[in-house]
Amino acid sequence: MNSKGLSGGIYKPLSPEGIDAIHSAAMTILEKTGIAYEAGLDATVDMSADAGAMVDREMKRIRFPRELILESIATAPSQVILHARDGKNDLDLTEDKVHLGTGGAAVKILDMETGLPRSSTLKDLYDLGRLVDRLDHIHFFLRPCIPTDIPEVDYDVNMFYACLKATGKHVMSGVNDEAGLHRIIDMAALLAGGKAQLQAKPFISIITSFAISPLKLCTQSTRIMQACNRRGIPVALSAAPMSGSTSPMTMAGTLAQLHAEQLAGITICQLTQPGAPLLYGGIPGMANMATMGYLGGGVECGMMNAAIHQLAAHIKVPNYNSAGLTDAKLPDAQAGWEKAMTILLGAMGGSNYMHHSAGMLESMLTVAPEQYVIDDEIIGMACKVLKGIEVDAEHLALEVINTVGPSGNFMMSPHTMKYMRSEYFQGNGVTDSKSRHQWEQGGSMDTRERGKAIARKILEAPESPYIPENIDLTIRENFNILL
Repeated sequence: MNSKGLSGGIYKPLSPEGIDAIHSAAMTILEKTGIAYEAGLDATVDMSADAGAMVDREMKRIRFPRELILESIATAPSQVILHARDGKNDLDLTEDKVHLGTGGAAVKILDMETGLPRSSTLKDLYDLGRLVDRLDHIHFFLRPCIPTDIPEVDYDVNMFYACLKATGKHVMSGVNDEAGLHRIIDMAALLAGGKAQLQAKPFISIITSFAISPLKLCTQSTRIMQACNRRGIPVALSAAPMSGSTSPMTMAGTLAQLHAEQLAGITICQLTQPGAPLLYGGIPGMANMATMGYLGGGVECGMMNAAIHQLAAHIKVPNYNSAGLTDAKLPDAQAGWEKAMTILLGAMGGSNYMHHSAGMLESMLTVAPEQYVIDDEIIGMACKVLKGIEVDAEHLALEVINTVGPSGNFMMSPHTMKYMRSEYFQGNGVTDSKSRHQWEQGGSMDTRERGKAIARKILEAPESPYIPENIDLTIRENFNILL
């Protein structure tokens, strides 16, 4: 089943009146309260003031008039295409087209041999990329874990190199600084055949966590965001408030604040470079009020993230958001129900680019190879829901029913043979549907062990040559590649 780019939009947690109210509230927030900024953003502040924003330099706060916001969002593209080098996995982010993939910045991985958590490495990142490359329902590869075994100065270029070597799917990640960004673009241009070719078909994109909730611009991330705007590299405007902690306790209040942060980010991007490709990047979350940590598995996360697509669609901008998080510490039943619920809600909502949808555990702190295999199955099932039920003469099967007749059996019907593998979801093998006897003969494996077996088989297969040898040599001559 081709699960990429199916249409959602069948779940709408916000009414039309609710969308209008949140949009109006966000405009009021930006006009009345404004957004603060850190030191080091003088050029951005001056640009905003020149465009008509009201700047209080003593309080370090920018207030955006509605007219400026409306003019800016009108120049943001309503369609963004994130390209893939394999030629098969381009992502058309428009309207209600749905794509789900990896995400996160985990610092731990569950070792497949011991089952215990350990620090994630550059080799782990590469192996996870190879795994995702072969899992059909995971549509893109957003860097899921942090290589803790390499120097920070070499982090950005090595992280992107490992991802691009591992998979032909679209690659996204954050970066540490502007120097790292420029090294990444230079390296990607070598693979693309030039900077113009990369800009025409960008197979990399950048997460820019420009907003520190509530309502404050981060200097480093805002400057990285603007550098991407000038270079034609798509950006996801990531902002992740937690209700009860860095945003109001109520879902509507969190969405209003987050929408204001997004409108401010879009305005800055479009003032920097009109037409710059971007994704509305709201990731509403919840604070665990018992521990004040992040609570990723709540059903309300699924509801709010589905609402994000509605808010982005209201201003005609494609969106990036979150699904598939869990507070479970290992691939267990809790992980299954928390992931399935938020993935299904996000997919039915029509979100364009849902990261965190595969592999994540322990509120984004940990990943597990087998969890990617399990989540590929969950994503595939969610996308099957989006396909709906096909009704035409062939599928109604009136002639077949008449031929088989009362008290007959459809088991050997040619119609059954024709549709038995296409009408119903065919998974990757991690779901068990055998008899108990067959299951026991196969080793009585649970879901986690079956996921490990599939992951091992994929990783034992020959590696795909996504970076040709001659280009790899050039890259290694120009950058300190550690993989």
